[in-house]
Amino acid sequence: MSFAGVYPHYITKVERKGKTKAEVHEIIFWLTGYDEVALQNLIEEKRNFENFFDLAPALNPNATKITGMICGYRIEDIEDPIMKKVRYLDKLIDELAKGRAMEKILRK
Repeated sequence: MSFAGVYPHYITKVERKGKTKAEVHEIIFWLTGYDEVALQNLIEEKRNFENFFDLAPALNPNATKITGMICGYRIEDIEDPIMKKVRYLDKLIDELAKGRAMEKILRK
């Protein structure tokens, strides 16, 4: 699954709810350690999610605090490490779209 293919859907989802692309980027940067330039390069290179997370500078240590249900799966029960990271990102984007405060989304 291509990160570049899913990324526009993240943006569309949050913009429909009055949120911004900048907020999506803040979440991605917090979770992965990427910056704007690195993120744009990954999108242009059409990297898949496995590459996206394998190349990430540093997965945020607070990512393990992301729990709950997403797409019918309980995040803490997912065993595949890449799928778990994908669901972390999905959950954070969902929380943004639902209007949750950024401070809570970023598990501060």
